[in-house]
Amino acid sequence: MSLLDLSWRNMKRSFRLYSIYFISMLIGVIIYFTFSSLMYNDDILTAIANKENFQLGVSIASVVVFLFIIFFILYANSFFMKQRKKEFGMYMLYGMSERQIVGMVFLETVILSAISIVSGIMVGGLLSKFFGMLLMNLMHYDDVISFAFPIESIRSTILLFAVIILIICVQSYLTVRRVQLVELFHAKAKKDKPVPFSATLAISSVLLLGIAFYLISRDGSSVVWQDYTMVSMIGVTVGIIGGTYLFFRQFFGWILDKISQRNNYLNGNNMLWISSLRFSIRGNTMMLTFISLFSALIIFLVGFVSINYTVQILSAGKEFPNHIAFTSQDADKQKQIEQLMENEHPITHHERIDGLSAVPVTDIAIAFGDRDSGEEGILLFSESQFNAIVSMRGDKQQVNLKDQEAVVLLPVGAQPITFTVGKQPEFTVKLKEEVTLRLIEKKNYTFLSKATDSKGDVGSFPSILVISDKTFERLKTGASVSSFDIYQIKDARNSTALSHQVHDLVTATPGSYYAAFVDLYTIDTETSSLLLFSAAFLAVIALFALGSIIYFKQLREATEELRQYSILRKLGVDDHEMKNVIRKQLLFVFLPPILLGLLHSWFLLIYPTMEEVKDYPQITSIITAVLILYVAIYALFYVSSASVYYRIVNPTNAMN
Repeated sequence: MSLLDLSWRNMKRSFRLYSIYFISMLIGVIIYFTFSSLMYNDDILTAIANKENFQLGVSIASVVVFLFIIFFILYANSFFMKQRKKEFGMYMLYGMSERQIVGMVFLETVILSAISIVSGIMVGGLLSKFFGMLLMNLMHYDDVISFAFPIESIRSTILLFAVIILIICVQSYLTVRRVQLVELFHAKAKKDKPVPFSATLAISSVLLLGIAFYLISRDGSSVVWQDYTMVSMIGVTVGIIGGTYLFFRQFFGWILDKISQRNNYLNGNNMLWISSLRFSIRGNTMMLTFISLFSALIIFLVGFVSINYTVQILSAGKEFPNHIAFTSQDADKQKQIEQLMENEHPITHHERIDGLSAVPVTDIAIAFGDRDSGEEGILLFSESQFNAIVSMRGDKQQVNLKDQEAVVLLPVGAQPITFTVGKQPEFTVKLKEEVTLRLIEKKNYTFLSKATDSKGDVGSFPSILVISDKTFERLKTGASVSSFDIYQIKDARNSTALSHQVHDLVTATPGSYYAAFVDLYTIDTETSSLLLFSAAFLAVIALFALGSIIYFKQLREATEELRQYSILRKLGVDDHEMKNVIRKQLLFVFLPPILLGLLHSWFLLIYPTMEEVKDYPQITSIITAVLILYVAIYALFYVSSASVYYRIVNPTNAMN
């Protein structure tokens, strides 16, 4: 019999075992091809404005995807090889050499890989349309994405799995070579010893976690973080990592030990699943600790980029509220610009405003903080012009000023201040003559945004004071007046082409100001969308990897405990009770790490992050949705593991 015949017979005989390995490879192909095909999809590249940044971002993310897939498949192969050690021992006993065994494994891997690649590329090509549409939806584009099987993606997928096959062969060879024949027959006979549990260490784990959560919940301006920054950072790190390890190593076992001392320990099936868990704590501690910490990292990553995406989308309108604004042009050019707008994006509102150019006499930091705005000077606008623009936008930021009163306009996100009577600072500016104003308020409101072009914002935030109409009219005589036209248009989010045309016309006059909402919106949306999409994609892969770690570990334990469950059946334990034992046992393996991971990520997201985005109430819903989705996917692994575990220990029946 040839090695090819033997490999084929092995796959048919142990279909269940090979199917687990095959599914792991198939998922790897689907994930990689789906992701990489987005980078070469012509429809996506046509729709995106910044193609170079998109391809660079996807390329970097592809490397991370590649590493995750290698880990995912090699872990599956490690499980696969350990399950076959006794089989390899039989082959060696019958005279097969190590080289022949590795050759057989190589043929099996090539066959499974070939089927996986062909099937995965077909499924991945179909999924790429769905994920491409999802990406376009995140970027708020309406472009249609077609099915695509880019040759570059097919080539890179085949190359990737050629590398994986090579690594698997090396891994298989080392596994066979390093284990002696006697060990092969007794590979499943090793059992962990029960860990001695300490009440002191168990309580210490809770204290460490409590200290970490307390420090995270403290505001950044608190004494704890202001005066003891390094100590606090060490405390959080040690508390989370050390507390999590001791939780699974000691607290988890201590709780089980206490349960075993209760009077009802011998009732029902408590003794069966509790004793099994107590013996497996030593072998599961590192795995559960890693899963808990890595889950927290994944959830935090997805939550953070989801927050970033939402803030970018919502803040673009606040930071660049004028759809198109520019220095007023001569009559002919103004008419040409408005004709362009009406043809493509009809004008909904238009206002022309006049600003008076002034030079600060008083230290400019009194009004505008430490910003370097002195060289560009200051613009003074009347309250009526300001209120007209505010009303046009539908905001409620109108002002009512008297005599020498003035309002400072600061960038969005700056700390607003309302000065009380008697504590209103004086601020002197020079136009044709010097005038002293009383600052009654600092608003974080954008009247004129930073200048922009197709590459983003290219200027600093204008230094603007709003003064009373009476003062404005008095200062206007003989002053240098700068006029600006502000337009609101229909479908501003898709006005990139129009913005480029108007920008070229306006900037043909040296020194002209130009700013458009879409210039920053497009860049911010594409960047944050790609970041969110990549993070979500990587999170799904990581989640499968983490779930697989528990999944394969439990399947290996199920195979090792076949004899024990066989004895239980002979003692009269029926199928229903056996299912309950398995479900409870696996629940205590799956549930604690995900709950602790959710707790870690919740503290990390809510306290440091939410403080920065408290003006966006939608963020809490996003975080909650991320947590629910993560738990739902994780629950599928639990249900699947329980089902397969039962089939392994009770092969004559299937789980209902």
